[in-house]
Amino acid sequence: MGPKRMVACEDVRGLATAGRVAQRVCWPKRRLKPQCSASPWNGKKENNGRLVDYTIGTMNGGTVLKFDGLPTAYALRLKESGGLDGFPGAGWWERAQPIRFERDWRGEQADPQRATEVRLLWNGQTLYVRFVSHYRELHVFPDARADGWRDELWERDVAEAFLQPDAKDARVYRELEVSPNGFWIDLNIAHGKKEEMRSGLQRRVIQDPTALTWTAELAVPMRSLTPEFNPKHSWRVNFFRVEGKVEPRFYSAWSPTLTPAPNFHVPEAFGHLIFREGE
Repeated sequence: MGPKRMVACEDVRGLATAGRVAQRVCWPKRRLKPQCSASPWNGKKENNGRLVDYTIGTMNGGTVLKFDGLPTAYALRLKESGGLDGFPGAGWWERAQPIRFERDWRGEQADPQRATEVRLLWNGQTLYVRFVSHYRELHVFPDARADGWRDELWERDVAEAFLQPDAKDARVYRELEVSPNGFWIDLNIAHGKKEEMRSGLQRRVIQDPTALTWTAELAVPMRSLTPEFNPKHSWRVNFFRVEGKVEPRFYSAWSPTLTPAPNFHVPEAFGHLIFREGE
């Protein structure tokens, strides 16, 4: 064991239910130099003998794939303000319609022990996303920027939301990720390039080692996602999970991308997101 390091901690409240253990999310205070820039991604890499495609799939002149029967997710309108911490109460989350997935990015190899549930709420100012992630093991980075932002977060365990408010340009969308220890990343993706969104999102995360789940809630300002939010207009969206430190890792998708190697950047595979008024 090395010397102890000072850490900054964020208390996680309001997510624990009867019989579950709430934990604090902590990260080192050491500031990392930002690594993200608006440059093309590097392509494929080999990890323990397995070739994994980390390119932004169909963006650079590749074949445009066609998908039939794309799934639909529903976000329920939040008709009251969040709690003191800015997040919806548990009762509102229970009203939101869940979506679940446990198969890999090709829609194969189901693993119920790594199942993911996603629920969404919205109001005119904020989109709320909650992931409940079942896991076998946890693999996280020990360090991040002072605010918890971590480049290349996808190299460890994450839950991801790809959001496309305007589908006129299929190669432009937002990527949000959160890890089991509360680190996060927000990216603008445009024509094979990425840059930090600076969305101002808030998050809270709880680990339940007894149930082998981790739960993450994101509160994302609408203005960071779209300049003119109209709930009558549907969005394109997809949700993903990655678990594992080295290959073979588990890559799962709500709407399968069907690529030969794991690749989430296939906008043609994005499902639909509809905003509901609710009761």
